[in-house]
Amino acid sequence: MNAPVVTEAHDRSDPTPAPALFGVVGFEQLPEAVARFLAAPARTPVPVPGVGRPDLTHAVDLAARLYAGVELPRPLDVGVLLGPRDLPDGVPALARPLARTWVAEEELADAAEFRRRHPGTLLMVGCYDRLNLDPVRALLLTTYRDREPGLTLLSGRDAASVAWNVAKQYATAATGVDAIGLFTDTDRPPHPDGVRVFDDRDFERVDIQAEILGTRWRRVAFQGHGKDDSVNLGEFTICGLNPAAPARAGLLGPRCAYGLPCYKPEDKLVPLNRVEAVEVVLSACNSGPLADLALYDPRYQLLLNALDGPARTVVSAVSVHDSDRPENVAWMRAALSGADSVDTLNASLAGSHPYPAFMRFGLPQGDAPAPRPPAEHRPDPLVLTVGRRLTTLLTSELLPHNHALRPRLVKLARKVDLWVSRPTHLADQSPDEIRSSLTADLQSLDHVITEQVAANPENEIMSYPAHFGDRSSLDPQVREVTCHCGRPAQEFIRRGLLPHVSDTICAVCMRCGDVTFRVPEAPSLLAYACDEVEQGGVLEVRATLTVTRTGPVRLGLFVPTYLREDTTVEPGVVKIRAGHDRPRDVAFRVRFAADTAPQAYYFTVFAVQDLAVSTARRHFGVVPRRS
Repeated sequence: MNAPVVTEAHDRSDPTPAPALFGVVGFEQLPEAVARFLAAPARTPVPVPGVGRPDLTHAVDLAARLYAGVELPRPLDVGVLLGPRDLPDGVPALARPLARTWVAEEELADAAEFRRRHPGTLLMVGCYDRLNLDPVRALLLTTYRDREPGLTLLSGRDAASVAWNVAKQYATAATGVDAIGLFTDTDRPPHPDGVRVFDDRDFERVDIQAEILGTRWRRVAFQGHGKDDSVNLGEFTICGLNPAAPARAGLLGPRCAYGLPCYKPEDKLVPLNRVEAVEVVLSACNSGPLADLALYDPRYQLLLNALDGPARTVVSAVSVHDSDRPENVAWMRAALSGADSVDTLNASLAGSHPYPAFMRFGLPQGDAPAPRPPAEHRPDPLVLTVGRRLTTLLTSELLPHNHALRPRLVKLARKVDLWVSRPTHLADQSPDEIRSSLTADLQSLDHVITEQVAANPENEIMSYPAHFGDRSSLDPQVREVTCHCGRPAQEFIRRGLLPHVSDTICAVCMRCGDVTFRVPEAPSLLAYACDEVEQGGVLEVRATLTVTRTGPVRLGLFVPTYLREDTTVEPGVVKIRAGHDRPRDVAFRVRFAADTAPQAYYFTVFAVQDLAVSTARRHFGVVPRRS
């Protein structure tokens, strides 16, 4: 029997050899080597059946730079060997301490029953070709969103790679290996202290290949577009090709499988199995498909190349997912705090799709509990209300293209569009920050609208009842209300026929006509005054305001054009703070000239809040001065 080939752990910058962590052996030596290791793990190298596998021997050498010692990891609750007959003697024994209880593969036939009989954390160990849709999908779904870490896998392209990944679970990271990195081609996230972040701007001015391969990473994540063979980082590419792995005849491969050059610069390829990282996160769609769902020959697959490398933990995406700013921010926080990457990413994505996107290859690390999924993506209702109102104002042709309000409304619309997107809402700004910014913009715009209407009541924005009404249909539901004249009235809704046409709410009195208009969720108004006022007299007006949102409201009053020269309105406009729990009265005075023509007139009170204008019209008469 040949003596084991032992690769010693060392730092290339330090000529002093460190104690051996891994011992490369042949398969025939593995059972005995495993027995020796388990009998004295603190003094015996972890055996790796790497004879004849130069890629694994090189990975063992790289691992010696990442790991400083060996210890028995905390076991999971239940373990299952997939295809145990395919695993050589010694591999099951090496995996046995990683789970408290081991059960037969046949019990996986009914995933729900299996989970009922065997609750707790679950470990599955087997060659990659055993990781098929059945049974892995059902187990992923049944462990998804558990309070405990989800499904854990240990696998590889063949039995030697499986054994290598089992062996790595006994290694402990070296103290100096603490770099955390995020390389993203699809986001420009914040740069928290302790995380080295590279985005598309850096890809044009930094040697990303040197950065990745020249650093010993505690955790590193690669996010970009790609397939199961590659992740794109600008002109750089995380590559899944393992030249030491044999090609499988009849399976599809990328361009290089057919002798063609790579679709990206070959001098900028980053072989994934050469990345020195304790944990590698492949945040690209389909970066780790199940074996019977894979697009390419295993020789070219990212997941398998990562498992052949020194990483103790590999996180890959089983399918498509919507990872963006929220997931990047959540992952960076998890990496800094020691939380589990898979549970963190899946929890962050729980509001976007109903399935787990990421799988864990490697035992969960740390004691942090599985994170709870974030609240459903529901932006502040005020943001949504304002967004709808901006849509109607900007796209309905209510306001002409040269209207003075348009530039500011367009600017706010861009902000609202960002505020309702997941990346901004869940990662860049807190709900309080968004609301504070929005209310400040609304205060300014409401002030401008109020001043414009007060200066020119014929402003196009005041034509919304007719403009929207002409593009609406009548809702059959009618509500009986009381007009401010004291007579019965009907309140009804005209439903916009197009997305950019707002609904309008109108109240009609047989005496006063259409007395009030508003859009949904806008303040409602009634206007009380005497039926008559003498020439030269003062009409006291009481506007009663009811709001659905507590906050500032601006009000004003105007009379028809033909009466304006004979009247003075006090105050011109007024700003109040209204509460949604009770109506609020606001007083106006209309002073009439002594020579005002006696006849019937009307006035209109208007209220502006959150870009919506509500109106109430009241008829009255001017009578001759009594002697």
